[in-house]
Amino acid sequence: MALHMPSMQALRAFEAAARTGSLTKAALALNLTHGAIGHQIKALEAMLGVRLIERAGRHVRATDDGARLAARIRNALADIADALRETSERSNPRRLRVSVTASFAARWLLPRLGSFMRRHPDVDLDVRASNALVDFQRDDADVAIRYGYGGWPDVKSEELIRDVFFPVCSPRLPNLPRKPSELARHTLLRSEDEWWKPWFEAVGLDWPEPARGPIFNDSSLMLQAAVDVQGIALARASLIGNDIRNGLLMRLFDIDVAGPRRYYLVYPARIADSPKLALFRAWLDDEIREQTRETAGRDASLRPRARGATTAKRKARR
Repeated sequence: MALHMPSMQALRAFEAAARTGSLTKAALALNLTHGAIGHQIKALEAMLGVRLIERAGRHVRATDDGARLAARIRNALADIADALRETSERSNPRRLRVSVTASFAARWLLPRLGSFMRRHPDVDLDVRASNALVDFQRDDADVAIRYGYGGWPDVKSEELIRDVFFPVCSPRLPNLPRKPSELARHTLLRSEDEWWKPWFEAVGLDWPEPARGPIFNDSSLMLQAAVDVQGIALARASLIGNDIRNGLLMRLFDIDVAGPRRYYLVYPARIADSPKLALFRAWLDDEIREQTRETAGRDASLRPRARGATTAKRKARR
């Protein structure tokens, strides 16, 4: 009896789960739901008549058969990705595919794209907004802008921006706080993995991390909630955009705290000498310097760093 070919999505779902040891992480990497990953794996197991994934406490792991199949699929996916990249490059050599987090795309990159297009009309930027971590062997991306701690394995990374945080709110917010302790009267908006407590400590408040109130998985959504008078947000300077200049948001106090994470330009070694990458990198530097000059009178929110790519080999979050 002929074996029906499984879908590419099922193969990718299984490979991601076997590689990460987590259905949740696999779902994040593929921008699918946890349930969709599980369904695809069960369908693949039913088609093959063999168990591929098993539970291991709170995680999952590949069975012996699953591990062998995952390794073959991984190599095949890498070969397919290479073939697609080569074909795409030949058919559209002007395209540069840029992966960027949704918040940075909406509030920093997109408002400035006109400048890049005017300067480099022969380069077509293909912007892919996603919070999933880029795997350059599997994903359809040439370069990424990522927010993290650096040190990602087997890629080159260049530090772009060091960020600071400070509270902001709409000027229409009733009973504007005049001192930090008056924040207790207000709803504090929260974003995942960005904590209020370091700022509390900087202003001498022995307060725990807020446990109530809205929480967002995207900083741009949190800032929009602040514009809509839903509460007070702890803003990342790089994402505040023109909201303060245009009067949509106001900074509450003069104290800011440095964030532990930074923005990096990340790309695989194979495109290190790409002329398109060089143009994009130079444009990013110029835009960061320009914004630094614009904000220098108010604060040192954005700090362009000395150029220097590093190839990191230690395992870290990308």
